[in-house]
Amino acid sequence: MMQMNNINLTEVGRRENDFQHPILVNYRSQTLKEMPARFIFECAQKLEMKPLTSATAAILYHRFFRELDDTEYDPYMIACSCLYLAGKIKDDKVRKRDVINVAHNTIHRGAPPLEPCDEYWSMWDTIVQAELFIARVLKFDMTIVHPHKYMLHYMKSLQDQFGAQDWQEMPVARAAASFLQDFHHSPKILDYKPAHTAVCCLALAFQVYGVPVPLMDEMDETTRWYNIFCPELTREQHWEIMESIMDVYDMETIISEN
Repeated sequence: MMQMNNINLTEVGRRENDFQHPILVNYRSQTLKEMPARFIFECAQKLEMKPLTSATAAILYHRFFRELDDTEYDPYMIACSCLYLAGKIKDDKVRKRDVINVAHNTIHRGAPPLEPCDEYWSMWDTIVQAELFIARVLKFDMTIVHPHKYMLHYMKSLQDQFGAQDWQEMPVARAAASFLQDFHHSPKILDYKPAHTAVCCLALAFQVYGVPVPLMDEMDETTRWYNIFCPELTREQHWEIMESIMDVYDMETIISEN
């Protein structure tokens, strides 16, 4: 089995499982630029937000800091505002009070809920002001084309190829969905077409679990199964995207060692 970026694909599968049950980190002591995105997903889970809502928040966050220097703004307050804004965009609304208390407790582990006080109202005002600022920086363009819709389409087609029962018994769909959600921790999610990202998450899942795709033997040497869905996706782009996805799990290893 091929190895990419010096990472064994079996190891990627193990790290993907670990990533679904992340260790608790001290955000105040971490300086890695990837930490605020991790913070978004931890808070979203506590707020019981839908996966597409947390993905939207992460995309807003990455787009914002692609436009501006992340040393000039508090990334965690921007992350809070992105969570609140994403809830509005995806009609998965949460109260500002809940965002404030979950964020405060996540940064200050074990802290009780904030009662109305100077710190509480300061966070409230910051979230409100940052929400408008984020919208202005993004030129009020909140349109996000998610890879998720492409993945669902591809999964339906693959299920027809494998057969419904065989498809449901395989871990490929779950793993691909996890890879896609985890890839939103990285700003590289912005670098690729949503359709390419979706098919590469599926390809990585097939690679990790060693599952062959039906009818592959009937294709010529220049055509890969994913070209049925994305004819313009080259083999080089395909491997590049999969390596970028796996880099996310490298970062989790670095975090756990700090």
